[in-house]
Amino acid sequence: MYLLLLAVIYLAFIGLGLPDSLLGSAWPTIRVEFGVPLSYMGMVSMIISGGTIFSGLMSERITKKFGTRIVTTVSTLLTAVALLGFSTTTDFYQMCLWAIPYGLGAGAIDAALNNYVALYYNSRHMSWLHCFWGVGTIISPYIMSYALTRTVWTNGYRMVSYLQFSIVVVLLLTFPLWKINKGNKEIEENTEVLGLKGALKIKGVPYLLTGFFAYCAAEATTMLWASSYLEGTRGVSKDKAAALGALFFIGITVGRFLAGFITDKLGDNRSIRIGTAIALFGVICTAIPIEIVTMMGFIIIGLGCAPVYPCIIHSTPANFGAENSQGIIGIQMASAYVGSTFMPPFFGLIANYVDLKLMPLYLAFFLILLFIMIAKTEKVCKH
Repeated sequence: MYLLLLAVIYLAFIGLGLPDSLLGSAWPTIRVEFGVPLSYMGMVSMIISGGTIFSGLMSERITKKFGTRIVTTVSTLLTAVALLGFSTTTDFYQMCLWAIPYGLGAGAIDAALNNYVALYYNSRHMSWLHCFWGVGTIISPYIMSYALTRTVWTNGYRMVSYLQFSIVVVLLLTFPLWKINKGNKEIEENTEVLGLKGALKIKGVPYLLTGFFAYCAAEATTMLWASSYLEGTRGVSKDKAAALGALFFIGITVGRFLAGFITDKLGDNRSIRIGTAIALFGVICTAIPIEIVTMMGFIIIGLGCAPVYPCIIHSTPANFGAENSQGIIGIQMASAYVGSTFMPPFFGLIANYVDLKLMPLYLAFFLILLFIMIAKTEKVCKH
């Protein structure tokens, strides 16, 4: 039962990852069809992330009231409906409207399941949880590439929505499994609500939030702009660039699978530092004007990013207390999505008005900021 519940949680995280790489993969085609500038992808991602910020901030209250299993199931259903809505769009403004429920659903799933695994499972399971998120992000670019070459991009969204509805059915059928951790229910649901002000008063939390913001700024920019970068700076065709958008996700998924075997030995903070250094090396590779080296660079960035997100989340109960973890993790999700919301579209403006080739420098700035903030957090929490 214990392992079966873990498998269900992994499946839910595959569902969380499935839509994340669709927009970046399809955008070179979508923007031509709708007749909008390159930077408009940032507007859609901003709306999605805005929804996740709101649901991340509200996740502590919602999860304590309804429990993780209900929040996960309802939120997955919400994302499935939103993706089906994307598949019916005939104008850019419609994409923006459907981005709202998608963002709300994705943020709630993210915060609830991350806290659940941080409380009840060890570090390797957190790494593998996010590995399965990567599985979803790898699958969807190929679904979109298939749709672009055989039919139209809207069918890519439609196929992924059907997969999401299937995951909802599995979640409903496995409701009784969540009773396994019933003895620990008071930790998850019956503690007092911490809130944003309460979290910020805890030493080290502001540093951690800044670091998480920086990480997600780098991750989201890579995720959304990799295909456009390959097309615009290396001359890769649109359909090939859509498929190659999966390179980063391949790296991060393989990296998280491997990290599951070593993070318990290395510890969360050391894993974050090593991962950040590897990601910086990958950024340097993407700046080299040789197509194969650039492609390898995106894989290396993914490998480096692999342990960062899960280790930051997993270290939260140990650093700040299990009773505070749901509130802090929810705020971490909001902080992360602030980075995801504003930094990729800001790079879109740089790409439009300055040069797309500045992407490596942009990524390096945030990875260095991440490194500094994690070091400060570790120092404070040790004391």
